[in-house]
Amino acid sequence: MSDHRQIVLHSYKHDQTLHRVWKSETLLDENDEIIIVANQRTRVVEANGRYWYTKEPSVSFFFKDHWYNVIGIIKQNEIQFYCNLSSPILMDQEALKYIDYDLDIKVDGKFKYNVLDRNEFNRNQERMAYPEEIKQILMLELQDLKDRIERRDFPFDAKTVRYWYQEFLKVKGE
Repeated sequence: MSDHRQIVLHSYKHDQTLHRVWKSETLLDENDEIIIVANQRTRVVEANGRYWYTKEPSVSFFFKDHWYNVIGIIKQNEIQFYCNLSSPILMDQEALKYIDYDLDIKVDGKFKYNVLDRNEFNRNQERMAYPEEIKQILMLELQDLKDRIERRDFPFDAKTVRYWYQEFLKVKGE
């Protein structure tokens, strides 16, 4: 179990350029397989310096041995999910860190999903010369992620997201 400290989240691109920074995530849990964080109206800074604030609260699941992460977004009447194909998560003294590999999956409250950003992936794999091994891993992990969504495997369950959101609210004293 974690100490519930505030932590920064960095996403990079394959060429090691900073992509996006989430200024404040609350670390809820960490074990050998996963790191779970949550946020509510956190500031997100883009690589170009522009920033915005998240609209809905969310609980994020960062896997240490899978090439994706899953964000459970708490909407008024349902939980939706946004998934990023990415390197496994790393944590150092500075931040939680991962490489964003462009492809995303958006999952609605009824578990219908769409793969997004294929054009961005195709452009970047060429421009940044993704190694063949990484492209193969990403395609396997994309299929694993789709299978997990279809089976409603962890963390694709509204109860799981709500549980961790309640833990977040307890930590925040709300």
